[in-house]
Amino acid sequence: MAEVQKKSHKKLLLWAGGIACLLVSSVICYALFVVNALTETAKEIHEPMERVFSEKREDPVVFHEKDPFSVLILGVDEREGDKGRSDTMIVLTVNPTLQSIKMVSIPRDTYSAIVGMGFEDKLNHAYAFGGIEMSLATVEHFLDIPIDYVVQVNMKSFKEIIDAVGGVSVTNTLEFAVDDHSFPKGELILYGEEALAYVRMRMDDPRGDFGRQDRQKQVIQGVLQKGAKLSSLLKFKGIFDAIGNNVKTNMTFDEMVDVQKNYRNAAKSVEQIRFEKGEGKRMDGIWYYMMDSGELEDVKEELKAHLGME
Repeated sequence: MAEVQKKSHKKLLLWAGGIACLLVSSVICYALFVVNALTETAKEIHEPMERVFSEKREDPVVFHEKDPFSVLILGVDEREGDKGRSDTMIVLTVNPTLQSIKMVSIPRDTYSAIVGMGFEDKLNHAYAFGGIEMSLATVEHFLDIPIDYVVQVNMKSFKEIIDAVGGVSVTNTLEFAVDDHSFPKGELILYGEEALAYVRMRMDDPRGDFGRQDRQKQVIQGVLQKGAKLSSLLKFKGIFDAIGNNVKTNMTFDEMVDVQKNYRNAAKSVEQIRFEKGEGKRMDGIWYYMMDSGELEDVKEELKAHLGME
């Protein structure tokens, strides 16, 4: 099987008794239910966009009417003197009526049209070419669904957030070691550095990037579970500190409040959709992940149905 080369930078889903910033990396993605102390953090991470709402919608999402909505999570690797790459791209569709979230990870090397550039390239290069807005437009075109919100997460925040919630619980199905960290099979409690190593491992996994995506999902769900517990309230200050400088989103504080109020039950069920039928291909010496067209169409239809578009 061709390898999908993808640095596992993860994500988060952030919800608050004032905020719901859905995020992951491979991010990693996670949800926290908090209180009004989050107001200043919400203002700090808000980054408005030019568009009012997606061109793929006739009307904007209305949270108090419990309209399904979608979120793009970008786990960004920022480097000195370089804008960086979106090494993790996760799309979440949230349906409060069905009380479920569907989550799909897009391989970073996926060959796709780059909206606004007029050519095809690796999908994750959209961020380097045009930042959050070009990434959002490109993913929206690729999946043919409206992307309502975007959350950009700097990889630096991953370890800090995992530590802030007091670690996460995962069930490991593959014994392996990465650097100084060993991961036996069974139930594990992981903290910042360990969790980062756990989700990054790919080379020793017979399932390659797909196995890594499963580990990422475990960490996301682990944070969801920890964040929903009342005992985590004492840890919110550390979480806010970790989020403040490392997360950006176009979701406003008022929208976060509405999501927390009307959508929190959707976090009870998180279903992962996988791309598994594509294959690697070299063109002009560059490696790309070529989607299986039938599988891609199936994923598009599933996401549209979950968004109530069919």
